Amino acid sequence: MKKLILLSIVTGLIISGCNSSQSTPAQPLLSKTELGQQLYFDTNLSANRTQSCASCHAPEAGFADPRGNAAQGAVSLGDDGHSLGDRNAPTAAYAMFSPAFQLSNEGIYKGGQFHDGRENDLQGQAGGPPTNPIEMGMPSKAAVIERLNENPRYRDSFIALYGQDIFNTPEQAYSAMADSIAAFERTELFAPFDSKYDRFLRGEYQLSEQEELGRTLFFSQQFTNCNLCHQLKASPRAAGETFTSYEYHNIGVPVNQNARAVNGVASDHIDRGLLENPAVSDPAQAGKFKVPTLRNIAVTGPYMHNGVFKDLRTVVLFYNKYNSRSNARQINPETGQAWATAEVAANLSVEELETGPALTDQRVDALVAFMKTLTDKRYEALLK
Repeated sequence: MKKLILLSIVTGLIISGCNSSQSTPAQPLLSKTELGQQLYFDTNLSANRTQSCASCHAPEAGFADPRGNAAQGAVSLGDDGHSLGDRNAPTAAYAMFSPAFQLSNEGIYKGGQFHDGRENDLQGQAGGPPTNPIEMGMPSKAAVIERLNENPRYRDSFIALYGQDIFNTPEQAYSAMADSIAAFERTELFAPFDSKYDRFLRGEYQLSEQEELGRTLFFSQQFTNCNLCHQLKASPRAAGETFTSYEYHNIGVPVNQNARAVNGVASDHIDRGLLENPAVSDPAQAGKFKVPTLRNIAVTGPYMHNGVFKDLRTVVLFYNKYNSRSNARQINPETGQAWATAEVAANLSVEELETGPALTDQRVDALVAFMKTLTDKRYEALLK
């Protein structure tokens, strides 16, 4: 099974037997994981047969979208060849660990999928893009199921895995499709936990002096408090850390004007983040977005929910502006101009943002070095 999965990742090819034009019928796939793997890479599930899940969540690029476009890759290009989104495609790596969307007894929202948690789980997330008009562009769930039925092996596999009646309604067949993709996304391929940091915890890697400084700063409540939002486990040395609390915060991210100039979204549109989730009506949630995992963060830019920053060091400097009185620290190095104002100025997570002293260049670079150690082993060659 693992060899089968890795073959698809290395070659980018659909495994033999999933092409409806083949002359010899192939045997049904034996597991939901195998079926989900085929579907994940299948461009036939998009309107023009050009886009798959892997287009925006590419295995070779940390399960993020590596494609360039008119928005400089900040947001994703749709199957129609011209539509552009307004949010950056989050990595699908380690997404399996996000809890179901919920409101805690303390009144804190957490979990779910997408930047605003609007889908409860991986299955819900997997079912979104095929019928999104600016993503894969299929007109309906029924149209997607028609595409599945073009492929005899798909049909046989769905019946074998989900029952003889699975195609009785498009809704249940579509749900099964999303379920199988989610099963694939729960495999070790998406969450190997084999970065330098993981190897360090196992005693298999020695952090450099710079990386060790970055680790100390990252987990320090005195100097940065990064882990206030980017630590899930109780101990900073716990295995299986996903480097996100899965909570929602407004950190004052500005509008990505470059993306808005080309994606057709009105320049004065306000992305209200969590408040765009149909399950949320509290105005105090406006501008909040889910804290992303830092796993593979060094190879999955651009950054923030709208891809407004290109470089990881810029992100660290953006946070540092809240704690620095230096005029130089109030300048965005990517634009040479003052940091733009927050898209939603209300509801800023001031307590989390104003956490300590200003950082020197040495400490900024150390934090970046530490975050690079969170890169899965197979992506280390992508590090700059």
